Amino acid sequence: MKKIIILTLATILLFNSALRADEGMWLLPLLKKTGFHEMQKLGVRLTAEQIYSINNSSLKDAIVIFGGGCTGELVSADGLILTNHHCGYSSIQKHSSVEHDYLKDGFWAMSRSDELPTPGLSVYFLESFEDVTDSINAVTAGIDNESERQTAIRKKITEMTAKYDGLKRIRATVSSFYAGNIYYLIVYKIYSDVRMVGAPPSSIGKFGGDTDNWMWPRHTGDFSMFRVYADRDGNPAEYSPDNVPYKPKQYLKISIKGVEKNDYTMIMGYPGSTRRYMTSWEVDERMNITNANSIHIRGILLELMKEDMEADRKVRIQYASKHAGISNYWKNSIGMNKALKQLKIKDKKQEEESNFTAWVNANESRKEKYGEALSLIQQAVADIAEYRKISVYYNEAILNSEIIRNTYRLNNYLSTMKRETDTVKKAEMLSVLKKTAESFFKDYNKPTDVKITKALFKDFIKNTDAKYYPESFAQIDSLYNSDVNKFVDNLFATSIFCDKEKLDAFLENPNDEILEADLANKIYSSLMKKDAELRPLTQPISERYNKGRRLYESGLLEMNAGKKSMYPDANSTMRLTYGTVQDYYPADAVHYDYITTIDGVMQKEDLDNLFEFEVPQRLKDLYKAKDYGRYAMKNGNLPVAFISTNDITGGNSGSPIMNAKGELVGLAFDGNWEAMSGDICFEPNLQRCINVDIRYVLFIIDKYAGAKHLVDEMTIVK
Repeated sequence: MKKIIILTLATILLFNSALRADEGMWLLPLLKKTGFHEMQKLGVRLTAEQIYSINNSSLKDAIVIFGGGCTGELVSADGLILTNHHCGYSSIQKHSSVEHDYLKDGFWAMSRSDELPTPGLSVYFLESFEDVTDSINAVTAGIDNESERQTAIRKKITEMTAKYDGLKRIRATVSSFYAGNIYYLIVYKIYSDVRMVGAPPSSIGKFGGDTDNWMWPRHTGDFSMFRVYADRDGNPAEYSPDNVPYKPKQYLKISIKGVEKNDYTMIMGYPGSTRRYMTSWEVDERMNITNANSIHIRGILLELMKEDMEADRKVRIQYASKHAGISNYWKNSIGMNKALKQLKIKDKKQEEESNFTAWVNANESRKEKYGEALSLIQQAVADIAEYRKISVYYNEAILNSEIIRNTYRLNNYLSTMKRETDTVKKAEMLSVLKKTAESFFKDYNKPTDVKITKALFKDFIKNTDAKYYPESFAQIDSLYNSDVNKFVDNLFATSIFCDKEKLDAFLENPNDEILEADLANKIYSSLMKKDAELRPLTQPISERYNKGRRLYESGLLEMNAGKKSMYPDANSTMRLTYGTVQDYYPADAVHYDYITTIDGVMQKEDLDNLFEFEVPQRLKDLYKAKDYGRYAMKNGNLPVAFISTNDITGGNSGSPIMNAKGELVGLAFDGNWEAMSGDICFEPNLQRCINVDIRYVLFIIDKYAGAKHLVDEMTIVK
């Protein structure tokens, strides 16, 4: 009975009359039950069934998880995918070399045979989405102990997904929503033959670099193109020259009509993580521990990495993707802390907590059910603060040393391989291990790693308590006379994990004695040992926190029933967000228009900073001639990007932004600086989604790259 009440509340709260047109990342299985009329009021021209149907072809069949951390969309009957340039960046980088620098020059496959297989890249298609809350609640009924409750849930999840374990190219997972109050079993089909088709040069796809990242106005052509291949029956298959382009159930039509202010917009994709129901104590922790320490450590890392990238073209290519990923999160953390302070998010959270407490205390049954929720969270956050900091330092300072991260990665393979008794499987594992090592050294520069490791290890020792040092760090004083440089120099002089020849020889004949004597392995092993020592101390705290969080969100659902919309936090499951094209006012007397043009690209060119603001000569020539073709706006200018009120976060990168007919008008690629606290608290007056205009995308493919055959493959509508 309790479960039925929860689900009823969830349904009411997901779609009620208070629903906002912009805020919310909505679960598609609930779309057509209620509230669809809100989208219709804004102008959507599709039915709910056309947007999402689990039994019939719908828009959701054109949307994929791209590469594990982004979204992509099918735009042709032959499996052509559009996503962001920064989503395809690691693949573009992997294919690049000094001789073929696709990061600098771009890449365009002029025929299917030119398309580049990209090992390790895959896309996920959603197959089914089933509510299994009943099954989970059945095994947790009557269990008060949080540890026992989680054990029962994990066991049940294992049972529910077991029937998919033997199916190749199928992944089944059970995801929780509302902090463990609702559960869905989600099944995906995985296609791993994905080939690179096109990418503009970074001077277009990454125009503005770190300076413009998270900023508006924006002038970045943030897109890249790939193609999904399948076997001749349309099934997922490993790469083979015999594979054929995948024939999707549905692909998106592309509108070149363009967008105007107040136009309806809709995004479908896979947002990664939000914390909209975070408490004030958690806001403090995020700002002062997680973000503050990450900003500090990554700042050191980025500065040293950039020095070597600017000094050597090969290093620039090797470290381009690494630098971009680290920098993105670093700037995000800076912007988040700034916005959390300026927008007084902690005060807003305290007000929410006060209202919740008053509501709970007004009723004895509510006090019994939810009375301890906030106190459990508050105490857990206080108790785990010290461990949170050391966790950040383990991950950011020690594991951002590439030699240690390589040791960590290869050790996992070696441990699994050692346990395997089947000689065929063991040989397959060894092959994967060798390929992993080969991939590491392709993009590795030992002198850069030495410099970074010295700086990060020194910072770890300076800013953490000695009781948290891995055993190998404790020996720096006794064996190296407190000289970190000597310790690191010896590490790199002797370890097999930073030397390709030594590692290749080891992998031909893995030897436990060599592994155990290796200093990099000793550091890794002692780090894992210290982490294992801390786990029993943090686990009870985490269990109290999880219980408090589950009770708090359950209480919020009940408290807000029929009054305020509540949607589950993002958790990398498919969501829909809708809104409109809008401008905004970021500060007093400052107005940002909703669209940017190629004029802004030319205005931003900076000959003193070509690393971020270089404009290719070909683009200048097209601009001078005003040769925009059918992609120009009514006034003759060429659009580049536009903003909308759609609610997105990381993972939505590459998501299609569609018009009222479900036609593609752009690709979502960023949020805006003034609302970097948006993952924690949505700011309707400030929060905007930044999208590259599809007309700029097509212009670059057609006019700039001369790859009109790719445009011809798409279905273009006006």
